[in-house]
Amino acid sequence: MRPNEASEAPALAARLEELKRRAAECIEASSERLAELSREIWSRPELAYEERQAHDALARFFAGLAPGSSPAGAWLVQRSYKLETALRADWQWGGERDAAGAAAAAAAVEDGQKAPLRLGFLCEYDALPGIGHACGHNLIAEVGAAAALGLKGALESLRPSGAADGLSRHVPAVKVTVLGTPAEEDGGGKIDLIKAGAFDGLDVVFMAHPSQEDAAYLPDVAEHDVTVKYYGKASHAAAYPWEGVNALDAAVLAYNNLSVLRQQMKPTWRVHGIIKNGGVKPNIIPSYAELEFYLRAPSLKELSILTEKAENCFKSAALATGCEMELKGGANDYYNVLPNKSLEKAYIENGKKLGMEFIPEDNLTGLSGSTDFGNVTFVVPGIHPYFYIGSDALNHTEQYTTAAGSEEAQFYALRTAKALAMTALDVIFKPDLLEKVREDFRLVKLKEEGYLNIPENGKVSGLGIGAACASR
Repeated sequence: MRPNEASEAPALAARLEELKRRAAECIEASSERLAELSREIWSRPELAYEERQAHDALARFFAGLAPGSSPAGAWLVQRSYKLETALRADWQWGGERDAAGAAAAAAAVEDGQKAPLRLGFLCEYDALPGIGHACGHNLIAEVGAAAALGLKGALESLRPSGAADGLSRHVPAVKVTVLGTPAEEDGGGKIDLIKAGAFDGLDVVFMAHPSQEDAAYLPDVAEHDVTVKYYGKASHAAAYPWEGVNALDAAVLAYNNLSVLRQQMKPTWRVHGIIKNGGVKPNIIPSYAELEFYLRAPSLKELSILTEKAENCFKSAALATGCEMELKGGANDYYNVLPNKSLEKAYIENGKKLGMEFIPEDNLTGLSGSTDFGNVTFVVPGIHPYFYIGSDALNHTEQYTTAAGSEEAQFYALRTAKALAMTALDVIFKPDLLEKVREDFRLVKLKEEGYLNIPENGKVSGLGIGAACASR
């Protein structure tokens, strides 16, 4: 820190707090429209890749935020962005999109900063079959939209002062991107978007997920889908069963093989599945049976080990019964969510200012589910906190559907959006924080891939030369 910067530090810190209050005020001022957005998505649940009404609702929300405003103040909305039900909305502060901020941009470039800093806010909106928004994805969409809106409002308040505002010197421009990401519950829309380049160039991404408590991080695990099909031979089950080859027997054996395997499975591994097809009539030897299983583990490396063991269970069942077997993995594996301690610390500090009570880190030993946001954390630094919505109901239940659509949930959703926007402002105007976020990302990826052994204190002990990458 230069001498003049040190003397300015208290004033800049106070200005940053003002910006955070401005972000919260902007979110609160739009609370009615945000609640309408959430309610519209909640009241018309749509399954993965079919979220057309939710997509249109989010597009209308951003297209209609500033009717009659100048191009510099409007969101640039791209419908059906790379996927039919995906969406992108962009707004930029500084640079060519903001003449009033151009002086600040020039000052930052002269100071050796790069432009622009790109922050992403993710919105989910797919529902579950039969029980609607039992995971609260309507609230995820609302929180992402609200946080982006709050950040925009805070940055706009800097415009009149341009380069004269000390905070403006830190960054030449900021581009705020909202991504509507479909199909989290089934298929992995974010993974499709990663493959299509939607996350290219983003510096940090933010989203939050409804839960039963406030937590800056929960250990979402890696997950692999597998569908197993057994082909046998039909025959009369009473007259000449010996002529048949029983595909259902293979499915039952495979199911039991996995049950026996559980004794040797690590406590952090999960295997759960169903028999989707087991025959058509009791007096016909089933010629076809089908299973679907989800395999989960804390890391990609452990998931590959578990997958091999499970596949051996499936293959041995086919061998024992004489069936032919077809094994097919899902289109997209879900990766475990990589933590980012620096982002989490900033989020907790901001959340506490808003009255959040976070569960202690000691309580984070249990496993959570899986999310395609995990894959995002392998390509860009990000944060995926969980937030209380005013109910103790459990996710994926009818009771949680009701809670996600309640008026009470609105307070907690908006509070979470404020904390995300405030954390984004820290990333923008605290260069040392951005550097730490990027370093955390680099180190945790190396650890995941097996190159580093990072102890609990976070200090690197040395490189594991020759270690192989464990990804996929």
